[in-house]
Amino acid sequence: MSDSFLDEVIQPNQVSARSARRAQREERMRRRRRRRRRNVLALVISLGLLGGIGYGVVTYVLPVLSDFGSPGEQQLQDYPGPGHGSVEVNIPAGATGSAMAQALHDAGVVASTRAFTTAFAANPDAERIQPGTYRLALEMRGQDAVAALLESANRVQMRVTIPEGQRVEQILERLSSVTAVPVEEFEAAMEDTEATGLPGAADGSYEGWLFPLTYDFEPGTEAAEMIAQLVGQTVAVLEEREVPESEWETVLNKASLVERESPNAEASPMMARAIENRLEQGWPLQIDAAVAYGLDKSGMELTRADISSDATDNPYNTYAHNGLPPTPIASPGLDSIEAVLNPADGPWMFWVTVNLDTGETKFSETYSEHQQYVAELRRWEAENL
Repeated sequence: MSDSFLDEVIQPNQVSARSARRAQREERMRRRRRRRRRNVLALVISLGLLGGIGYGVVTYVLPVLSDFGSPGEQQLQDYPGPGHGSVEVNIPAGATGSAMAQALHDAGVVASTRAFTTAFAANPDAERIQPGTYRLALEMRGQDAVAALLESANRVQMRVTIPEGQRVEQILERLSSVTAVPVEEFEAAMEDTEATGLPGAADGSYEGWLFPLTYDFEPGTEAAEMIAQLVGQTVAVLEEREVPESEWETVLNKASLVERESPNAEASPMMARAIENRLEQGWPLQIDAAVAYGLDKSGMELTRADISSDATDNPYNTYAHNGLPPTPIASPGLDSIEAVLNPADGPWMFWVTVNLDTGETKFSETYSEHQQYVAELRRWEAENL
């Protein structure tokens, strides 16, 4: 190898010049990458807005595009997990992935908003996250936080089951016992029928309008909101069955009588028919449950004087007054409403439950036949009570 060749290889000035040129080329490449990234971002946002999918772009695309960066820009702050302790976080209705990320970061659940948005964009089920209050661990990994929001068991809810056939006062007591909202707050809220959505047909009375069902309430739900949900469910049931609004109160009134008198769903359509037959014939309904409601008594506490046709001071005394009582006497369930809307065919005018254990109920057209079934009930009572 010649000396001149050695000089060419190791000449320091030439090495320095090449290094400078290489640095310049790398800087030009970085600038081009950044320009391409900005152009792609602007194009996607423009197309999204023009196509009416701006929400999807902000929620799902931006978190992904934020990952296009130089190695230094791609550093992601994330906790190692699995987390510790717990904290409650509210996800409002309509929250985007970025809004969720901010709420979680503020609460100390995730290390950075990007830790969540990256995991959010990578999880195809993330769009199923429901609004509500969630109990989550502190210092979770982003992907674990997304998974936790998809798990319904992590939602903080107050679950209240309203049984069929309860009166307003019983329903309010039940709501209060679970939610810790005082009964007085419910009663005050119910004075504003516009806020609770009580239809005008109810004439200010909530009896029969608080639908029996299981409800889940978020912490902090106002009394008026809870009552509105119960009323709204009743309205929804009637609307789904295409009941004319002018008949809503009448249907609920009849259904409440069926609810309190019928021992089971099988007997309810026949009970509804017998009630309808009596109304059409102008007979008094003679329903003990209505009399007891008007006296604020249990049906077992009624006396002969209570059910006398002379006891006209009780407007709910269906022995003394023909027609339906002034209001429903309880909140009817779906089976009772269906029975009123679709009563069985038959000429029955009387009914009596002959076995209080099984609920076996017998219907009859004539009073003499009815008396035979009453005697059957008396025999059962003698043998079992």
